Amino acid sequence: MKANPAGFLFDLDGVFYTGGKAIPGGKETLHILDALELPYRFITNTTTRPASALVEKLAGFGIETTADHIISAPVAAAHYLEGLGKPRCRLVLDPSLKEDFGAVELDDESPEYIVLGDIGTTWNYALMDSLFAQVMDGAKLIALHKGRFWKTQDGLRLDIGAFVAGLEYATGTEATIMGKPSEGFFQMAVESLGLSPEQVAVVGDDIDSDVGGAQAAGLQGLLVRTGKYREDYAARSPVEPDGVIDSIEALPQWLNL
Repeated sequence: MKANPAGFLFDLDGVFYTGGKAIPGGKETLHILDALELPYRFITNTTTRPASALVEKLAGFGIETTADHIISAPVAAAHYLEGLGKPRCRLVLDPSLKEDFGAVELDDESPEYIVLGDIGTTWNYALMDSLFAQVMDGAKLIALHKGRFWKTQDGLRLDIGAFVAGLEYATGTEATIMGKPSEGFFQMAVESLGLSPEQVAVVGDDIDSDVGGAQAAGLQGLLVRTGKYREDYAARSPVEPDGVIDSIEALPQWLNL
């Protein structure tokens, strides 16, 4: 990187943990940043847990934080919709996420907006056809993210980007993306730090969404070789990270802290 950043945005899954297993060194790295009074936030495209549940999960790994330090795609989408005057929405999401959308009006029959998130194995033709029909009738698509794949304890799994892209192709429309790599998402996270983009580094395991998205928004991007990282995939990407480290544990040494 050009210079040591004044603040950090950390991806969660693949950086601090994979599934229910912690990646070593995360807690210790954050203690060093706290001691040096370097601010940070956690940013995530996770669409299976509300912010409150992510706080609990991190606490299970010894990392203490609060919901206002977690910038998630669902929270970003909820803020966006509230800014539109709380339109009628169909939420195609994990039911637990509805607490993040408490202020929107729910309408599965004639929505103005359809919000797409991760619903696991419940995707099917009937659901896709229903969503297709509503978009053709004028509903607008919002995708919490457009990830291609993600890492589980059982290996790589297809992510929701395939379903988002399918609906875009069939309807001839383009979804509004709320999470990474959306520039607006990174801007919101940077503003919460009270810094300018060039002062902030994103640390993530996805060279396209985390690193590429960060750089496109004017931030620095640091890639970790954990989580979904694959050497051959990273080598094929046109994105050139500002730095690459083995894991979150190596960040202080890499920064000469």
